[in-house]
Amino acid sequence: MPKRLALLLVTAALGLSGCATKPPASDKEATADFEQTNDPYEPANRFSYRVSDAIDRYSFKPAAEGYVYVVPAPVRTGVHNVLANLSSPVLFADDVSQANPRFAGDTFMRFLINSTAGGLGVFDVASGLGYPAHATSFAVTLALWGVPSGPYLYLPLLGPSSPRDATGFGIDSALDPFTYVPHGYGLKTFNWARYGIALLDVRSRHLADLDAVKKGALDPYATFRSLYRQNLQSQIDASRHDKAATTPAWVAQ
Repeated sequence: MPKRLALLLVTAALGLSGCATKPPASDKEATADFEQTNDPYEPANRFSYRVSDAIDRYSFKPAAEGYVYVVPAPVRTGVHNVLANLSSPVLFADDVSQANPRFAGDTFMRFLINSTAGGLGVFDVASGLGYPAHATSFAVTLALWGVPSGPYLYLPLLGPSSPRDATGFGIDSALDPFTYVPHGYGLKTFNWARYGIALLDVRSRHLADLDAVKKGALDPYATFRSLYRQNLQSQIDASRHDKAATTPAWVAQ
């Protein structure tokens, strides 16, 4: 997709343009501050945040509010479940690349169960059978492989990222089987509809959260930067420390 290609080009350009010099280890206070922010492009990132926030305020947020108003909650849940089920092949590839058999097993069984008993993914039957959902990405894979994050980036419309994480996003996009489906028979329209509905789904599920941050934080930009890193680190830790075999919840422990 052109959007994905553009993302990778932007990521490469920013990643090669250099980053702030890390303070000497002897300066513990400066080193701690560097590790916490690592935001050498902060002026450009803040500008990108303001532009993205304005676009969101006048387009994405109203569309998401309309979606919530018009579509009943059970239907929205079903739509979310279908979207999650469609992303299972990419999630499975990420789990395998992270050498995590339990998560890979959960993903495989979730796709199998929800695609059949769950009515093509409309209902999350697998969770009740002991195969819970989890979140990961190829950005997590790269982190586990020892690839450094690089400087913080706020990419237009795409939000918080880094050279490593944006590269992981591009790889996930390449792993998506729907990237390669023929464009005939309405499949191209299906892909674009999927992207649009996914955007509505994600934005609608975080209406209250984002409003709370924007209203309550003294510096929403810095808060989003911190929350993004905390969430990504939690995914990295979950994959790094959980290597158990897949066992349904109903099996005696």
